[in-house]
Amino acid sequence: MVENLVIVESPAKAKTIGKILGDNYTVCSSFGHIRDLSKKNLGIDIEHGFIPEYEISPDKKKVVASLKDAAGTASTVWLASDEDREGEAIAWHLQEVLKLPKEKTRRIVFHEITKDAILNAVKSPRDVDMNLVMAQQARRVIDRLVGFELSPILWKKIKPSLSAGRVQSVALRLVVEREREITAFRPGRYYRIEGLFSPDGKADVTVKGILDTKFETAEEVMDFLGKCRDSAFSIVSADKKEVMRSPAPPFTTSSLQQEASRKCGFSVSQTMAVAQRLYESGHITYMRTDSTNLSGLAIGAAKAWIEENYGKKYHKARQYKTRVKGAQEAHEAIRPTFISTVGIQGTAAEKKLYDLIWKRTVASQMAQARLEKTDMEIGGDRISHLFAASGTQVLFDGFLKLYMESSDDDADNDDSALLPPLSVGTGMTRREITATERYTSHPPRYSEAALVKRMEELGIGRPSTYAPIISTLHQRGYIIRQDRKGDSRKVESFKLEGDGITRSCISETFGSEKARLCPEDIGMLVTDFLEKNFPAIMDYGFTAKVEDGFDRIADGKAVWNKLVADFYKPFHDKVLYTVSESEHIKARRVIGTDPASGKVVIARMGRFGSIVQLGEDDDPDKKFAGLDKGQLIESVTLDQALKLFILPRRVGEYNGKEIVASKGKYGPYIKYDSSYISLGKGGDPYGIDLPTAIRLIEEHSARMANHIVREYLDGDLQILNGRFGPYIKYQGHNYKIPKTRKADGLTEQDCMDIIAASRGRKK
Repeated sequence: MVENLVIVESPAKAKTIGKILGDNYTVCSSFGHIRDLSKKNLGIDIEHGFIPEYEISPDKKKVVASLKDAAGTASTVWLASDEDREGEAIAWHLQEVLKLPKEKTRRIVFHEITKDAILNAVKSPRDVDMNLVMAQQARRVIDRLVGFELSPILWKKIKPSLSAGRVQSVALRLVVEREREITAFRPGRYYRIEGLFSPDGKADVTVKGILDTKFETAEEVMDFLGKCRDSAFSIVSADKKEVMRSPAPPFTTSSLQQEASRKCGFSVSQTMAVAQRLYESGHITYMRTDSTNLSGLAIGAAKAWIEENYGKKYHKARQYKTRVKGAQEAHEAIRPTFISTVGIQGTAAEKKLYDLIWKRTVASQMAQARLEKTDMEIGGDRISHLFAASGTQVLFDGFLKLYMESSDDDADNDDSALLPPLSVGTGMTRREITATERYTSHPPRYSEAALVKRMEELGIGRPSTYAPIISTLHQRGYIIRQDRKGDSRKVESFKLEGDGITRSCISETFGSEKARLCPEDIGMLVTDFLEKNFPAIMDYGFTAKVEDGFDRIADGKAVWNKLVADFYKPFHDKVLYTVSESEHIKARRVIGTDPASGKVVIARMGRFGSIVQLGEDDDPDKKFAGLDKGQLIESVTLDQALKLFILPRRVGEYNGKEIVASKGKYGPYIKYDSSYISLGKGGDPYGIDLPTAIRLIEEHSARMANHIVREYLDGDLQILNGRFGPYIKYQGHNYKIPKTRKADGLTEQDCMDIIAASRGRKK
């Protein structure tokens, strides 16, 4: 007989809670949702109020059977799934499937896995909140309706195996629109002018100023520098003022994802996975929240730590108000469960994320930083433009002693220079003035964190949906997360030093990006088709309005199936019209003509992805080449397309055998004899030379010599050295060698015995 059965979602959470509650409680895990909409047909009874048809997931039948047995003998069942809508829905499904009587069922929630929080939850149980359950059910039903009805249209009109979603398609539209802004962008040229000055009589002091005007031509620059050569410079204005800087609020789900991306280099899904482990281990509070609120206990604990370690002047208590559009449950922000725990045991990623959360939380309760900001302008008697110089001095570091929030454009902020105390009229000696050619930059592609921020601003999705949405776009092949090395270009530079003006050319790299989201051709096709045929689904405002509807259901202010009905009727009518009236979409673009052969060059979708084609469709000698990552049908140039036909490319010979460079599914490589040797990430199959290729071949041969321990049956049976130790390879399968056997002493028969024994064991 079990006195108290507690059911949570994850085994890790069950383990932590079990230690806290003790022997009178048995804690089990449901391993997430135990049932979902039926996969047969639609899984929704549209004719009778959109009633969902649920079924137990095949992989959860054993879990359900085990939970039924445990619940049947328990005097009280405590449903302790997470405190958001998803967790509430899990609790309701458990109550329904396990047929738990109301009198012995208790619903408890806690924002952190600590002894106090859990015992307080046990003292104040409640019933399952059906408003939250129905809000989650409405989201699930609408998402199933959209996916079930839109996806088959994409299969018919574009390509099989595609999918669409109410939120994912709108998120994809953001990435596609940004890419087209970049394609349409035309850089403008200008000259950025900087001056280095020293106050008269103080040659050891340097002040850097930026001219308040950008010139467009080299002639304007030369004329300006000529005037500067004959000018006497002085300070024409100086302004010094004290400013206060406040700390950032504690983390919400969105701000944690953004800051973890900038400071730790984590993807959105990685951040959420690490945060989940920290929560389930009892280190942080619940990681899906819109709130910046902190409990009185946390504020008091932060005060104690700050005053003990930094002194009273560093403390300032604050309670932040949540301003996120569409913010839902009024939970706490993400914070450490115990402020006094400065560091934790765990993986490197867990330590790094915990440290970020801890610092952000404590810094939010620290005093403002006092800064002295100095702005001055330097002018010359023969020029009308001014050089602006600014600097900042920290008078009191306050929260900056512990933490400073980063931003996507930190590299552009350069006001940290400390300027000397100078007054208007002070003479300034010109040391040098430089003018460097610059080009305006296109809008940046979204990082995962920036995309989350934009979705949050538009009211699209909610904290629990950001990571799965982006993951789905990756899995469908609609977007890729890509680094771009950038290109090189020559720019002009002018320098006035003394009485001479020198003119030179320097090389610079532009357009480099790291971990940015780029659309694939298929993603652009899907976006175009949906925007044309389903403008409401792709409208940012409409999508946000649906999210607001879910919030109203959660607050008990709307009926779930009425919201679904209002959505479904116009949507379904549009589906029927589109199926019969819309055309099949093909991505095809004539790029130009190959100067060498005179044949047309076409970019189009092929069976396995985007390709370029040399020659018309009916040309028996037409050639094909796959587009490189990041190249798109609508923007690939003729030069880029023709370069693709160079591969496979003959590099030369080595030991009488040909070396060929090419690229495949796993990246660029060279083929030598029967070996395929990777060129590595960023390797260039178009430019690799013979000496480099030979070096790679010799390195590969050396590795392979150490890789093969023994061979039998003409190489069909091999003993190999692998990453995790020696193993046997036979008929395309790998077999583990027992630790008691030495690899180099195995005979052919020994190997066959190990293989037979391994095949006999059940997996």
